[in-house]
Amino acid sequence: MSNQGVNVDFGLVAKDSQADTNHSCEPCPQRIDSVRELVYDHYEQHGRNLPWRKTTDPYCILVSEVMLQQTQVDRVAPRYLSFLERFPDFVSLASATPSEVLREWQGLGYNRRALSLQAAARQVVESHGGVLPEDKRSLMSLPGIGSYTASAIRAFAFNQPDAFIETNIREVFIHHFFPEAESVTDAEIMPLVEMAVDRENPRRWYQALMDYGVKLKQQGNASRRSAHHRPQSRFSGSRRQARGEILRLLLASGRLSLEALRESSDIWDTRYEDALKAMLQEGVVREHSGEYGLD
Repeated sequence: MSNQGVNVDFGLVAKDSQADTNHSCEPCPQRIDSVRELVYDHYEQHGRNLPWRKTTDPYCILVSEVMLQQTQVDRVAPRYLSFLERFPDFVSLASATPSEVLREWQGLGYNRRALSLQAAARQVVESHGGVLPEDKRSLMSLPGIGSYTASAIRAFAFNQPDAFIETNIREVFIHHFFPEAESVTDAEIMPLVEMAVDRENPRRWYQALMDYGVKLKQQGNASRRSAHHRPQSRFSGSRRQARGEILRLLLASGRLSLEALRESSDIWDTRYEDALKAMLQEGVVREHSGEYGLD
């Protein structure tokens, strides 16, 4: 089926006179099938060759999903491969030092994710015999694993038909089912996602759905009309930049006093003071007798 049909009418039927304010609609199942056909047609021709799609190993899927939180695919791919080379399984990750983990995480940002991933690995080793649990409740009990990540792991590692939403999935459903609406909520989208899931092969379905969403974003970015859309703040001049600089300095030098940190940075200011305080509170940085380090 041709991808040129992306703007066709997908049979939305308003349930009541409130449809203009709450976007309430009842999609025809046949139209859901039409969207699914578009999604798979695009995937067969333009599916992305991503390294985490070449495995169903639950550990590898967990690593990829945590890395992909708030970080673009093109930044994740090379770090994913090098991370797995250094830490190929739960045991190796669980037994590493924090600085070793953070060194391999460099370039991905949001470094507390790396420590949460290591904490999750330790919990899997200690409480689950080194085997990632499949049920959603157990997955969500692991550090850093919320509802979305748990469902994504279940789909990609265990081929389970959970319904979940992320930005590219929002793009598809807002584009096709809410073409004129603003502030569309995930609660409005979720019934459509549940109806559309390919229950025979949810792993392939979500891979295809996300790739189709990437394509639609390049054409118009309907996900900006989501009630949950939050533009990412600028990196330059941000506290995130300060955190990255502090991490770089500590990885290079081991431990440094506050004075040495200040002298090592060309632009140390209140952002750096705030960032260091937050990193201490999160456990990313540790203080030892007036010096700061990662272990």
